[in-house]
Amino acid sequence: MVGNYKLSPGQVFDILFRGGGSSGDRYILFDVRIPRLLCCCLVGAGLSVSGLAMQSLFKNPMASPSILGISSGAAFGASIAISFGVGAGLFGSFNTPVLAFVFCFITMGIVYAIAKTRYGVATVTLLLAGVAVGAFFNGMVSLMQYIADEDTLSAIVYWTMGSFNKCGWMSFRMAIVPVTAGIIAIVMMVRELNLVSAGEEQAANMGVNVRLVRIAAIVATSLCVGGSVAISGTIGFVGLIVPHIFRMIVGPNHKVLAPLCILGGAAFMMAMDTIAKAAFEVSLPVGVLTALLGAPFFVYVLRTRRRDIWE
Repeated sequence: MVGNYKLSPGQVFDILFRGGGSSGDRYILFDVRIPRLLCCCLVGAGLSVSGLAMQSLFKNPMASPSILGISSGAAFGASIAISFGVGAGLFGSFNTPVLAFVFCFITMGIVYAIAKTRYGVATVTLLLAGVAVGAFFNGMVSLMQYIADEDTLSAIVYWTMGSFNKCGWMSFRMAIVPVTAGIIAIVMMVRELNLVSAGEEQAANMGVNVRLVRIAAIVATSLCVGGSVAISGTIGFVGLIVPHIFRMIVGPNHKVLAPLCILGGAAFMMAMDTIAKAAFEVSLPVGVLTALLGAPFFVYVLRTRRRDIWE
């Protein structure tokens, strides 16, 4: 019902259940509002459950999908597509989301290659490699913004803010396979994540292949984040806020947390997008709103969970 074009509850009910309404109203509902709503649910669920997996993997409540630099890599991929038209000949107007998705996996490969040694991959090393690679790609995005002309600069900045304004049925179809695959993979690992979050040595003693779980969790997170940023741009703090709230409510059991994060993340993203559309004179990018909400929450977690963060 909410947006620049107002629809009353009665109009929505009439269109959905009675087949009524004008052609314009039906277009707004079925071709604009519903696909945008589904994209909100998909992105919110994917980012939230990814945050849950990262917090369990690193045993740190501050971890989120951006911890491995994946979001920064996606932003760089989108920036070169916008600036230089890379992939336009092959993917047409979808070159920006496709390049963003591809660079998610390129970033993941770079981070894992840096962290890998002959003794394996330590979690802390992986974390630090992600921070370093993410900083590099953030610098490259800044470079793209510096050399871009005015129109290109505004397109890059708008994309990196995160928004659902351009999400339609094509966007939903593009993201549903990778995001759903990533969510299913994480849900199937809830037992292993429970054990790994309690300690890698203890998990290994109980028969968990920690290395395999780590790789699977990173790949699943990349699928969720890649599919999400490909259609909405970079939206921060969702993977931090939602899992932490539910962990405070129901405890650390991932068998309960995973479905709650999926549903709660979808609801949270819908709420943020609705507020971004309705609470201001202009429609704000939803990434701006989540950042304004997420930064104080980040400080709250930092102050109240200090011991968990540094252990």
